[in-house]
Amino acid sequence: MNLQDKASLLSGRDFWSTEPVGDLPSAVLSDGPHGVRRQSGEADHVGIHESLPATCFPPAVAVGSSWDPALAGRLAAAVAAEARALDVQISLGPGVNIKRSPLCGRNFEYYSEDPLLTGVLATAHVETLQAEGVGASVKHFAANNQETRRMRVSAEVDERTLREIYLPAFERVVTQAEPATVMAAYNKLNGTYASQHPWLLTQVLREEWGFDGVVVSDWGAVNDRVAALKAGLDLEMPGNPDNDAKLVRAVLEGRLDEAVIDRSVARVRAMVDTWPARPGSFDADAHHALARELAADCAVLLKNDGGVLPVGPEIRTIAVVGPFATEPRFQGGGSSHINPTRVDIPLEEIRKLAGNRTVTTDPEGADLAVVFAGLAEADESEGYDRTTIELPGEQVELIRATAAAARRTVVVLSNGGVVSLEGWHDEVDSILEGWLLGQAGGGALADLLFGRVNPSGRLAETIPLRLQDTPSFVNFPGEQDIVRYGEGVMVGYRYHETVQRPVRFPFGHGLTYTTFAVSDLVVEATGDDTAKASLTVTNTGTRPGKHVVQLYVATDAGPVRRPARELRAFTKVFLEPAQSTMVEFELDARAFAYWDVLEHHWLVAPGDYTVQIGENAATIVAEQTIKLAGEVIAKELSLHSSVAEWFGHPAVGPALMAHMAANMSQEQQEQAAEHGDMLRMVESLPMRQFRGFVGDLLTDRVLQDLIELSRERAHP
Repeated sequence: MNLQDKASLLSGRDFWSTEPVGDLPSAVLSDGPHGVRRQSGEADHVGIHESLPATCFPPAVAVGSSWDPALAGRLAAAVAAEARALDVQISLGPGVNIKRSPLCGRNFEYYSEDPLLTGVLATAHVETLQAEGVGASVKHFAANNQETRRMRVSAEVDERTLREIYLPAFERVVTQAEPATVMAAYNKLNGTYASQHPWLLTQVLREEWGFDGVVVSDWGAVNDRVAALKAGLDLEMPGNPDNDAKLVRAVLEGRLDEAVIDRSVARVRAMVDTWPARPGSFDADAHHALARELAADCAVLLKNDGGVLPVGPEIRTIAVVGPFATEPRFQGGGSSHINPTRVDIPLEEIRKLAGNRTVTTDPEGADLAVVFAGLAEADESEGYDRTTIELPGEQVELIRATAAAARRTVVVLSNGGVVSLEGWHDEVDSILEGWLLGQAGGGALADLLFGRVNPSGRLAETIPLRLQDTPSFVNFPGEQDIVRYGEGVMVGYRYHETVQRPVRFPFGHGLTYTTFAVSDLVVEATGDDTAKASLTVTNTGTRPGKHVVQLYVATDAGPVRRPARELRAFTKVFLEPAQSTMVEFELDARAFAYWDVLEHHWLVAPGDYTVQIGENAATIVAEQTIKLAGEVIAKELSLHSSVAEWFGHPAVGPALMAHMAANMSQEQQEQAAEHGDMLRMVESLPMRQFRGFVGDLLTDRVLQDLIELSRERAHP
């Protein structure tokens, strides 16, 4: 290739495909991940123009609530089959950004407020998608947690928060699933565009995590093409001849080494070679049936007073009301909008399963009323954020009026982001949070209502009592093109549990039509910073069902503020009535670690760690505390180090105490004993100042010897 050919290969031929050069064919990239949005005519990236028909599977908001990596994998396998049939080589997804605020307009595309849950599900998706012959593009890297001013806002995030909350899902996918591409986000991170961020794209992604695939821009995200290439961004999408020319000119003028272009060219060539076109076909009916099966495992039964669900034989008249009963909301707006092969209508699906019961649209004496409510597609979409979590007023009025008229009332919600349940929660008997369930959601909801499927979803995000109670409330979505992540690591349930702020329903909550119990929790350390846990789970009810075992870790160890508890492992098990199974978890060092900003690595502090089994993030049903040796950091001291650092040093501290005790007079020792809290008053002083307060107790020679001791410990 000549220089012009190389530059052209590093941006798209058009909106969705790469440039063919020589014997290298073009590769097609298409929006995903819960379906294939393959456009054959006019193209766009925000869902304005139609795409070819494809199965709309449950979006990530629903998959997140499944807590089931196997489900995520089955969905990805079907998407891969349809991608091959529609001549797509790279599926743009999954989206693994953390749900920082319930107002984010794109939350329907993201899994969870927790990085572990997000990372495990996304890894399963990518592994299976790529095993079936289609490359993945994990997105949006990184800290893309809002749509407001997304093209220019700077997310101001400290390193510990990045490492513990906003990067781990990407890290897990990259290191375990090796995605074909990573998509750079629109926003800035700490003042630098993500698409031209050397620390993000090269130091962290490539050098630390070992990523050797293609970094592709989000569509139109490149601000400075030369800077982006130098920082590690390989492929700009869509095509941009002007930016190709800028690369050529930069090389000719000596501002860009051609070797940098060659490096990215090699990556793009490898991507095209690794993910060639693999023709295929798919059975639309079979995929619709699969979509229905998967959707049923994603819905969350929030409330079920008096066991009103599933619909029993005593229910003879069912009223089905609400606009979404006949015009279902099943996916989000924007770039992931799928043109479905067919759509299940909830009212029709309920009639199919009702048997000889009467199904009406009038609630004025019905044994049971089912109200379909939620958010319209215009309420949440790519490109803008919501301003409230309230349901539209007319829907609240409909719910309350129906509850007053019917003997029992069930509310079925369809929404891509959290909605408030206040003002009507106490007036209804049951609430089924359906999120967005894809094109077969209507049938899946009918299956759940009539008990053909036992609900097993768990909340992947907290449902607050008020928007004002959420941790990012005062900072979201920022001002003057800056958004400060002032809540730090206290995101979602981490915040609510730490400050003991009441919520309507906590992270991890979800009911079923049976009951489960856990017993025999055993936790033991397996090393200085690792452990294993085992427990028994029993179905104590009368129906087969699935239970999500949630393992949290709580600790105060270390010099940083830790959340009250953090999810560190989970699994979903199926049990018949009276059946038991043993569940085992291996907990590696990351289950106990925090990111130390001074040492610049993960660190397990010595101390006590309580392993907790939660019914959800707020309700702990079993726990056991273990002690871990962890890692003791022996820092090199200086006269500028604080008194607390000197006395707290594992080697210097005891030697310093012994020296002072041996050289203090009886009177000085008595005074020290009398004023035992004196050390607390001076612990923030630099040693150079403290020395002046103690006279000849600490000579230059003594302090230099102790500094040398600290140096030996820090650099053995």
